[in-house]
Amino acid sequence: MDLANLAAFVAVAEHGGFSLAAERLHLTQPAVSKRIAQLEASLETRLFDRLGRQVVPTEAGRTLLPRARRLLDDADDARRALHEVGEGVGGVLRLATSHHIGLHRLPPLLRRFVAKYPRVELDIRFMDSEQAWNEVLQGRIELALTTLGPATPPLLSATLWDDPLCFVAAPSHPLARRPRPKLADLSAYPAVLPEPHTFTHRIVADAFARRGLPLRLRMTSNHMETLKMLASVGLAWGVLPRTLLDRSLRTLPVGGLALSRRLGYVTHAGRTPSRAAQAFIALLDASSGRATKP
Repeated sequence: MDLANLAAFVAVAEHGGFSLAAERLHLTQPAVSKRIAQLEASLETRLFDRLGRQVVPTEAGRTLLPRARRLLDDADDARRALHEVGEGVGGVLRLATSHHIGLHRLPPLLRRFVAKYPRVELDIRFMDSEQAWNEVLQGRIELALTTLGPATPPLLSATLWDDPLCFVAAPSHPLARRPRPKLADLSAYPAVLPEPHTFTHRIVADAFARRGLPLRLRMTSNHMETLKMLASVGLAWGVLPRTLLDRSLRTLPVGGLALSRRLGYVTHAGRTPSRAAQAFIALLDASSGRATKP
């Protein structure tokens, strides 16, 4: 049903005639009559009875009237909502983040974003990077901040931070007493690492595989703080971002090997980003210097 025809129908019903309805809609009386005729033809039913100069709704017209009002009200609400979108940044931004980024990289950015765009409702979900990628792929999340792996269409990724990784162990661990341990030395002891399916685990596992060395796992966890605790009590050696190191751990300077991972955001190429997502991405790019790059 055409909204203009519905508006003409409601105006005629409320004013009891075509002339007054035409004045209300700033149309000619023939134009209003034409719209009513089109609506009746599309519905295949008569909507008004003409009783002399009086125009009254038929039973079908009385049934349609409250529904037509609701449809027109909904259309007005939609117009207002779209106008508000055009006027500023608002709405809901569904954002996924890994625990590490959410705890150690995201807080100052969120603080700035909330202060600048108070009308945006943030829906933040903490999950593993690989799960976040799948949520973006399935359209349930608009933007994910994660460890980055190889992105294949329709997913797009952008690097925000390089995150150097360090081999670590407790000061009491035998490896900590070696001035420059080799990867083969680490291979003789068990490790605590993220789950095997994660991007970070693959970085470490690939380094061992390229040298034909076995990787012994004692325990796995996708929470870096948990891995830090397990390594610090001497349970095993581990691999942690440099930003998490403190006096409870000893860095193991493995010769000839520097590991690093990329952190950034992931979006879906087929999805038109909301204004809130555009604003958040602009903030991310500016904070990392991407916005100034050619």
